[in-house]
Amino acid sequence: MEEIRVYGTLIWYYHICQREVWLIAHQLEPDGENTNISIGRYLHEQSFSREKKELSFKHNRMDIYQIKDGKLVIGEVKKSSKFKKSARMQLLFYLYELKMYGVDAVGELLFPQEKGREEVLLDEGSMAELERIIEEIKRILQMGKPPAPDKINYCRNCAYAEFCWS
Repeated sequence: MEEIRVYGTLIWYYHICQREVWLIAHQLEPDGENTNISIGRYLHEQSFSREKKELSFKHNRMDIYQIKDGKLVIGEVKKSSKFKKSARMQLLFYLYELKMYGVDAVGELLFPQEKGREEVLLDEGSMAELERIIEEIKRILQMGKPPAPDKINYCRNCAYAEFCWS
C-alpha cells in the first residue's frame, strides 16, 4: 500500500473544508478560472520580490524564504488574514517538517494586501496538535469517497463550489 502523504496545502484546507482536503489529495482539480485562485497566484508572483521564491522540501513548496541573522525564515503569503488559523497551521507544518530533518527555522505569515506580518514559532503544543491533525487527514484520505458537502461561508468563493453544489 502506498504511503499517504500529508503536505502543507492539506493542512491549510483541513481547517476550512475537509471535503476539499479529500478532493485535492485525490487530484480532482478546482476551477482554474476561480477569481480567488487567480488573485492568489498574482500575489505569490508579485509580492515580496526581494525574498527568494519557493523553497521545495520533500513534498512541500514554501512560498518564500530568506536567512535572517543566520536563521532560516520561511514565509507563507496569503491574500488576507481571514483564514489566519489555517495559514498559521500550514506554516507550522512546514516548520515541523524541517525540524524532523534537523533544520531549525522560524516562520512569518505575510498578508501583503493588509501590509501584515506575523512571526510563527514551532513549540511542543503545536507539534502535538499537528501530529493529531496529520492522523485525521490520513483518515480522511483513506475514505473511499469524499466527506459529504457541508454548506459553510467559505463555499461562496470556493473553486470547488460547482463540483459540490451542482
